[in-house]
Amino acid sequence: MFGRGRQLPVHGTAAPADSGPADFLTTKLETMVGWARSNSLWPLPFATACCGIEFMSVVSSHYDLSRFGAEVVRFSPRQADLLIVAGTVVDKLAPTLRKIYDQMPEPKWVISMGVCASSGGFYRAYHVTQGIDEIIPVDVYVPGCPPTPEELMYGIFELQRKIQAGEKSRDTRSARFAEGNKAAFSPGERTPEEAAVPAKPAS
Repeated sequence: MFGRGRQLPVHGTAAPADSGPADFLTTKLETMVGWARSNSLWPLPFATACCGIEFMSVVSSHYDLSRFGAEVVRFSPRQADLLIVAGTVVDKLAPTLRKIYDQMPEPKWVISMGVCASSGGFYRAYHVTQGIDEIIPVDVYVPGCPPTPEELMYGIFELQRKIQAGEKSRDTRSARFAEGNKAAFSPGERTPEEAAVPAKPAS
């Protein structure tokens, strides 16, 4: 305790005469919100192959992703805003990936990590999704098989730049492609609102 009967010290609030300009800055609310969001990402790793091991390296002490505000890994889609798809996604797994993406609150972003997630990789087979942008919108593609931790970190830097600039994947070709493929899922794998919309006939 400070001691009974003694007053707490009071420091003067007047600025010195030679303190220079006032300590404040002006900015836009969108800029401030974008800066805060880009430096407080909560990733959810959707790891299905060797790319997941590289993600583990990024969040470990050697690379320490916490330096850039993205170390709060969450395994619940309702508590995450960044979905990192690391590895091969087969057609049977596609509805699960879409459901996880839909359960994430807005705003949310997606990183496609590795060639298997980005384009199917060397699995040119009927049962492998040839890129997760057939299912969900993608913000950043990270090449490599598997990509190095440095490449994934660079992808996160690019995503932070896009967030600060206000760019959204919903405005890209990837988003339009994913929306067009929603009808590929059976009614039981879609929401009631999606199932009520009739599928467009193939041209």
